[in-house]
Amino acid sequence: MLISRDQFMALTARINERYLPWLNVVQGDLTVSRLARLSLFQVSVGICFVLLNGTLNRIMVVELGRAAWLVSAMLALPLLLAPARVLIGYRSDNHQSFLGYRRLPYLWMGTMGQFGGLALMPFVLILMTSADAGASWMGFAMSLGALLLVGAGMHTTQTAGLALATDLASEKTRHQVVTMLYLMLLVGMVIGALGFSLLLEPFSYFRLIQVIQGSALVVAGLNIVAMWQMEPRRPDLTSFELSRPSFGQSWRALSANPGAHRLLIAVALGTLGFSMQEILLEPYGAEVLAMSVSQTTRLTAIFAGGMLIAMALSARYLGRAGEPIRLAAYGAVVGVFAFAAVIMAGAFDSLILFAAGTLLIGIGNGLFAVGTLTAAMLLAGTATAGLVIGTWGAVQATAAGCAVFLGGALRDVTEALIQGGMVSQQLSGPATPYGAVYHLEIIILFASLIALGPLVRQLGNDKDQPLTMKLADFPS
Repeated sequence: MLISRDQFMALTARINERYLPWLNVVQGDLTVSRLARLSLFQVSVGICFVLLNGTLNRIMVVELGRAAWLVSAMLALPLLLAPARVLIGYRSDNHQSFLGYRRLPYLWMGTMGQFGGLALMPFVLILMTSADAGASWMGFAMSLGALLLVGAGMHTTQTAGLALATDLASEKTRHQVVTMLYLMLLVGMVIGALGFSLLLEPFSYFRLIQVIQGSALVVAGLNIVAMWQMEPRRPDLTSFELSRPSFGQSWRALSANPGAHRLLIAVALGTLGFSMQEILLEPYGAEVLAMSVSQTTRLTAIFAGGMLIAMALSARYLGRAGEPIRLAAYGAVVGVFAFAAVIMAGAFDSLILFAAGTLLIGIGNGLFAVGTLTAAMLLAGTATAGLVIGTWGAVQATAAGCAVFLGGALRDVTEALIQGGMVSQQLSGPATPYGAVYHLEIIILFASLIALGPLVRQLGNDKDQPLTMKLADFPS
C-alpha cells in the first residue's frame, strides 16, 4: 500500500536518532570542536590538490616522459569543471528531499567522486608503465576518467561543505569559521606535500601506488568524519511544494553594475598570469636544478606557506579599511618579482632563490585572489551575492584551467623550436622553454594591473564600514 508524503515524513521523524548516524537535530552555533571536525573536508581537498598538481604531474612529465602539453591538458580538466560549482550550490540550496537534507547528499556524492578517482589511479599507473604501447595508451586514456572523478568530487565536496558551514554558523562566528576553513585547506596542502615527500623517498612506482591507495582511504575517512551528525534536518526547506527561484533577473542586474566586466577581465588575466606555472615548477626544478621527486614535492608546501602569509596580510590590510583593488594590484606586483626570481634561479643554479620565488608566487597569488574576491562582493547586495561570487569562481577556474594547458603547450613549442635550430645556441639551455612561459606570465600580470587601475575608485572600500566576508563567498 502506498503512503503519502506527509505519512512518510512522520514515519521518518519517529526513527530513533541512534539508527540514523548522519542525523543531528541540535541546531545552533558551531563549537570549536564541531568546526574543526567539519573543516576536515578542506584537508581532503588540499591533499587531492597536491597529489594531482604537485606529484603526479612531475612523474608523468619526467619519469614517464609524457609531453608537458598533454599532461597539462589532462590536469586542466578538473579545473574546467569548477564553473559547475554555481549549479551545485544552487541545486543544494533548492534540493528536494523527504528526509530534509540539503547539503549531505552532495557531500556524499563528492566524497565518492574523490574516492573513486583515487582508487582507479593505481590501475591506471600499472597500465601506463607497461612495456606494451597499447596498454600504456589505454592507461593514459583511463587516467582522464580518474582525473575527472577526482576533480568533480573536489568541487562538489567543497561547495556543499562551505554551504553547510554557512547554514550552521551565526553572524558572530562567520569570520572565525572562514579563517578556520581557509587554514584547513592550507593545512591539507602542507600535510599532503610533506607526507608525499617523505613517503616517496626513495621513489618507486610500487610505493607510489601504495601512497595513492592510502590517500583514497584517508580522503574518504576525513570527509565521513566531517559529515558525521553535522547537518540538521530541514524538511521546511526541502519540501516538494516549495517554489524554486530563478536567477535570470539577478544575472542581468549583475551585468548592469559598473566595473563588473572589467573586474572579471582582471580576474581572468591575473589568474592566467599566476597559473601558467602550475604544471611547470616541479619539472623546472627537476630538469634545470636537478631536484629529486621529494624536493620538488616540497615546493607545494612552500607555495601553501606563501598563501598563508597572504591571508594574514590581507586580513590586516582589509581590517584597516584597505581597498581590495589595491590589494589585488599588490599581489600582481609581488607576482612579477616572484617570476623574476624563478627565472634568475635557473641562471644562478640557486635552490634558495627558487624557493624564495615559489614563496612569493604563493603570496602574490593569495593577495590577488582575496582582493578580487572582496571587490566582487562589493558589486552586489546579499540578494545576488551567490551569483556574483559564483561568476567570480567560474571565471577564475576557467582561466586557471586554460593557463595550465597553455603553460605546458608553450613550453613544448619552445623546446621544439630549439631542437629545430630556430633558436640561437646561447639560448638553447634546458631553462629556456620554461623561461619563455615565466616571461609571458610577467607580461600578463602587467596587463592585469592595467585592467585593475580604473577600478580603484569604482570598487574602493567604504572607509566608514569594515568589510565582512560570508562563508558562501569563501574562495576555493
